[in-house]
Amino acid sequence: MINLISNIIIGFCLFALFTSILINFVEGADKKATKEKRSIVETGTMTLFFVGFYLLIRFQIGTIQIPHNLQYILILSGLTMVVAGCTINIVGRLNLGKNWANQIRIYQNHTLTKTGMYKLVRHPLYASLMMMFIGSCLVYSNYLAFLAHAFIFIPFMYYRAKQEEKLLTQTFVDYKQYQKEVGMFFPKFKINK
Repeated sequence: MINLISNIIIGFCLFALFTSILINFVEGADKKATKEKRSIVETGTMTLFFVGFYLLIRFQIGTIQIPHNLQYILILSGLTMVVAGCTINIVGRLNLGKNWANQIRIYQNHTLTKTGMYKLVRHPLYASLMMMFIGSCLVYSNYLAFLAHAFIFIPFMYYRAKQEEKLLTQTFVDYKQYQKEVGMFFPKFKINK
């Protein structure tokens, strides 16, 4: 029963996420870029990773047996991460608005988004996807999916984020200061001395 509930919750989150991505594509279809950098890491390659990740989960390749009492804790923790990640991603997309692009682009009326989720982390969409993947690994107790995430997806997200930041630094004079104040994937906590 818990597996069915987990699958329904994760399925709903994926539907919501893919719907928001589709909306981003439709809204950005007619926008002109002033600067663009092509990247191997874009929606297509992320979807390819997702398919591989899904196949590991679906066919239980890398699934380990966990004692039931621990399994429930992992499932609840994982579902919390998936739902939180999905929520962060969708809210981040709303915060980013028309600045979203599949490739790395600066649009004619591009603005630097530093509000909402972007006040906490510079790349909430990528951070939220990482959170969702880790949560899924916990829900399905799959160590191969976790390794694929750790050694393929996270480095790809870091690479993509660095490419974006190079273009953003060239475009916005205050981006360097933003980098000092806000973490890339995790919030920076200021310790008062």
